[in-house]
Amino acid sequence: MKEDILKVLISEQEIAQKVAQLGAQISKDYAGKKLLVLGVLKGSFVFMADLMRQITIPCQIDFMAVSSYSSGVKTSGVVKIIKDIDIDPLDFDILIVEDILDSGLTLSYLKDLLVQRNASSIHIATLLDKPARRVADIKPDYTCFEVPDEFVVGYGLDYAEKYRNLPYVGVLKPEVYEK
Repeated sequence: MKEDILKVLISEQEIAQKVAQLGAQISKDYAGKKLLVLGVLKGSFVFMADLMRQITIPCQIDFMAVSSYSSGVKTSGVVKIIKDIDIDPLDFDILIVEDILDSGLTLSYLKDLLVQRNASSIHIATLLDKPARRVADIKPDYTCFEVPDEFVVGYGLDYAEKYRNLPYVGVLKPEVYEK
């Protein structure tokens, strides 16, 4: 990617190392449990694919598509379910996998929803944690990296559906999205 619009924040190698460590920890923590790994689309799919290959215990997977963003870079504050979970969460230990935890509105909403649906437990694994943007009172149970309050893309994260395919996480320069 051109250095004039993006700078690398977290390398492909750093991500692979952290994801392997996280997979090992999750395998240990969920041993003997009925694990459902629940990806939040679209952003989590790259992280989730790599993470589930590092989990060494039996697990099931499912996806939800939710949105709290319109077309901009700031949350609307309203969470909409676009695609609901297909598996009944009753009696599952659910690990919600997200690309980034920033405002926390989406994950707070999902956690409350899954509690209402009688999941045994609900925890959050996120590639990136951006606490400077937190609005909801929620923290990840597992995280790979804490990032500054900058617009990040790559490894599943996008801006206007672009940059998801980058193998690293980069900071998008403001002139790209402040047009």
